[in-house]
Amino acid sequence: MKDSTTLMAMPQAPRDFGFWRDGKWVRGREKAERRSPAHGLPVTLTEKCTLEDLDDTVAVARRAFEDRRWSGLSGAARGTVLLRTADLLRRRRDEIAYWEVLENGKAITQARGEIDHCIACFETAAGAARLLHGDSFNSLGDALFGMVLREPVGVVGLITPWNFPFLILCERVPFILASGCTLVVKPSEVTSATTLILGEILTEAGLPDGVYNVVTGPGRTIGQALTAHPDVDMLSFTGSTAVGRSCVHAAADSNFKKLGLELGGKNPIIVFADSDLEDAADGAAFGVSFNSGQCCVSSSRLIVERSVAAEFEKLLADKMKKIVVGDPLDPATQIGAITTNAQFDTIFGFIERGQAEGATVVTGGKVLDFGRGQYIEPTLFSGVTRNMAIARDEIFGPVLSSFHFDTVDEAIEIANDTVYGLAASLWTKNIDKALTVTRRVRAGRFWVNTIMAGGPEMPLGGFKQSGWGRETGLYGVEEYTQVKSVHIEIGKRSHWVS
Repeated sequence: MKDSTTLMAMPQAPRDFGFWRDGKWVRGREKAERRSPAHGLPVTLTEKCTLEDLDDTVAVARRAFEDRRWSGLSGAARGTVLLRTADLLRRRRDEIAYWEVLENGKAITQARGEIDHCIACFETAAGAARLLHGDSFNSLGDALFGMVLREPVGVVGLITPWNFPFLILCERVPFILASGCTLVVKPSEVTSATTLILGEILTEAGLPDGVYNVVTGPGRTIGQALTAHPDVDMLSFTGSTAVGRSCVHAAADSNFKKLGLELGGKNPIIVFADSDLEDAADGAAFGVSFNSGQCCVSSSRLIVERSVAAEFEKLLADKMKKIVVGDPLDPATQIGAITTNAQFDTIFGFIERGQAEGATVVTGGKVLDFGRGQYIEPTLFSGVTRNMAIARDEIFGPVLSSFHFDTVDEAIEIANDTVYGLAASLWTKNIDKALTVTRRVRAGRFWVNTIMAGGPEMPLGGFKQSGWGRETGLYGVEEYTQVKSVHIEIGKRSHWVS
């Protein structure tokens, strides 16, 4: 681990943010300080918004929706703003990545790659804004014509997590905007900076004031109030399944608002003996270690064919030992710090519990001490049984549990033995196996001979307790619309009363 002073400079003082409402900064009364999880130094100050701040912000978003300053524009006009935003993101890529690293602890090279993905999201949504359409029914007879309209759902509340603050934001915002909706966004209180910066960028790109707004503060107060707010028409939440369940209750108890939920995962990576084992080992190492394992679609359950299990676990352990863990501002670093103290304690607690329950650590399992920050070695467990906590619970860290199978049916059964269904990865050179397993494993995203691949053209979302709805692509625009049926009578009415 290199000293960060020889790399990118830390800020001389924490950057002081307001919150973003009606196209401008708003200053509140109380600040929250965020310290870099990699360096222990203060990097940002953000507002602790009040419930009154939230009410006022929702009212701004409501006015912006009702007066049609955004929803009344053509798809082409909305797309133009989204394309301008993509161009501005490209110009400010390094700045956004820098603040993402300071608050989150992820590697700078990863953060820059994520901004590139965010640019692609805005470009894709710009095209989708033009393509969004309804349907017509010319099959109702000569006297009646039918149309199906897609209309924006209204004011959308968007709650985003700390693990991918800007990427998850941009997998939603441009598609919500493409639909014609207005937004109130509540980022995680520990990673709010880049969400706030996007407000400046959207306004510079020509987004009308009041269409994109950001409130900051704790999830237990501001997030909960946004979820239950009666003047919010739809809520999109990304986070744990437990909190997602509370969103369902809050929505039902307020106004039956529409929900989009991307929740937890315990995702399998299935490796057959006929696969390229070197490739699969690299994919598994990446899949569990990317973003320090703090990733909803992280491959946390390795399901490997028994005949090659020992060989594969050795290949994988060798890969995981070579992963460069260190200062996230160092371009050579592959994974950085754990984002919060609470998550650090959770991950290490699972490692200790796995050992106590009888699983064997093949590699990793230790805290890395660099004198500051919080780091954990990428960890591989073998000898895991399906009743162990590390086998069933979402750890949200760089911890992989290995299971062995003998038949295709057994591999599928193990993969589906979870309450989650967010993502899965499969490695084989046999097309029959690939198609069979792809069809039968219940997961919203599926990768064959790759992992965490693809772009914003295709939808993302989960099965089972991993969530409701789909984001990105044209599906992600349609998610934020309501469908209206219109019947038009042609000619003279046939009178009911003679």
